[in-house]
Amino acid sequence: MHEEFGLSGADYTILAELTRVPGGQLRMLEFARTLGWEKSRLSHQLTRMAKRGLVERIECADDRRGAYVAVTGEGREAITAAAPRHVDDVRRLFIDHLTPGQITLLAEISDLVLERIDATG
Repeated sequence: MHEEFGLSGADYTILAELTRVPGGQLRMLEFARTLGWEKSRLSHQLTRMAKRGLVERIECADDRRGAYVAVTGEGREAITAAAPRHVDDVRRLFIDHLTPGQITLLAEISDLVLERIDATG
C-alpha cells in the first residue's frame, strides 16, 4: 500500500472510515472512539495526513473545544485509487483460504462480537 499508493495502514483506515460517513467528517473525539485509538494517537496521525493534504481539521462553530476531521478531495482520490488493491489483498491473503462454512462462521462470530461492543459502548 505504502509503496504503490503512498498510504500507510493508519492512513488507509482513517480515509476508509471518513469516506463511509455522510459528509465525510467526524468529530475528533467520536472518531477516536470509533477507531478505538487514543485521542493523542489520532491527533498525531491526522497532523501528518493534513500536511499531505489528505484530511483537514475544521473548528466546531458551536463548541470551541471541539473539532471535526474531514476527508479532502485529495484524500478521496487516494482511497479510491488504493481500495481495489486493498480488497484484492484481503481476498488473496485471507478470504480465498476459507471454506464457505468458515466464512459463514466468521460472519456469525463477528456479528456477535460487534453486538457485544455496541451493547457495552
